[in-house]
Order: sequence, then structure tokens, then C-alpha cells
Amino acid sequence: MEEKLNPRLDEAEAGSRKLFFVDASHFVHGAFLGYLWSVVRLFLKTPSGRKRFNVLGALDYATKELITVTNLTYITAETVCQLLTTLAAQTPGMPITLVLDNARYQHCRLVQDLAASLGIELLFLPSYSPNLNLIERLWKFVKGECLNGKYYETFPAFEASIEDCLRKIPIEHRDAVESLITRNFQFFDKETFLQV
Repeated sequence: MEEKLNPRLDEAEAGSRKLFFVDASHFVHGAFLGYLWSVVRLFLKTPSGRKRFNVLGALDYATKELITVTNLTYITAETVCQLLTTLAAQTPGMPITLVLDNARYQHCRLVQDLAASLGIELLFLPSYSPNLNLIERLWKFVKGECLNGKYYETFPAFEASIEDCLRKIPIEHRDAVESLITRNFQFFDKETFLQV
């Protein structure tokens, strides 16, 4: 935090660096219950859960803009390279840092070589630390908006709902995203884990 992430957060807030939090979310076309209290047994319609809509996102820390690459198959190194190329084209002349987890498709030589050639710094988070990747908060928000307690009869309707929510982030959901994407990181110490 002190040596790598905080200095880059400071630069992003000052406008001298573009800082993106990057991660993929795999939205499964199935049932996601919010809360349900029922005296009588209730049967809910749900799709099979075999189809998914994959979104690789880069969340700009300063502007809260979301840049995405989507597909219906898998997120791969080529998908990450597509995102890198898009980010470099949208922010010419500005130093860029991507904060990523250690997914194999993000850590591979293909991605690292392309990032180096584009002048993009890859800042990999420690293992098992999703609490440091701010885009995780955004994915939770999108799932709450689009999936919890909702039934989509067709996959195109499901996909359209997610795309619509992602499109509305800088406009209708701006206040909610502003309150989520802050420097208030949650930390855990060894004593906390040992007590549980």
C-alpha cells in the first residue's frame, strides 16, 4: 500500500497519471436470490445457468469511467491485450497503471510484453487480496442492480440488462459509484483470522 498503490492513487487524484483497477466478472444467466421470507414453499423460475456474459473491465479511479471488453466464451490473454490497446489509445501521452489480481491470463508473457511496448505499468496485487481491487465493489453493485431477485426469460434480455447498467454508471449510478470507489480499503490482520 505505502510503497506502490498509495503513490499512484495520489498521482491519479492530481491528474498526472491514469490509474485503472482491472478485473473480470462472469455474469451467469441463472437465479440470484436477494432476501426471501415465505410461510408457504415458493417455486421460482430460473434459467439453467449454463450461459454467461463475461465482462473484463477497467475502472478509472479518478473519473469513475468504466472501459469494458465483453464476450460469451472466456476471458483470455488476448482479451486482456484488447483492453490494453483500448486504454493506450484513449489516454495518449499519459502514464498508465493497471491494478490487477494474479489471474494467469493477466500475468502471462503476452500481456506483459504488450504492456511494456505500450508503456503501461502492471501493478499486481498480493494473492488473496480482492479488498484492494476497487472494481470488485463495482461488480457487487452491478450484480445487486441487475441480478438479485430478477428473472430474465431469455439470455439476450439478461445481457442487455447488464450492458444497460454498465452504460448508466457514469450517469444515473454516478453517486452510488462515487461513494463505493474510495480509498477506504478494508484490511485484515493475522489476529483477526486466528480468532475466527
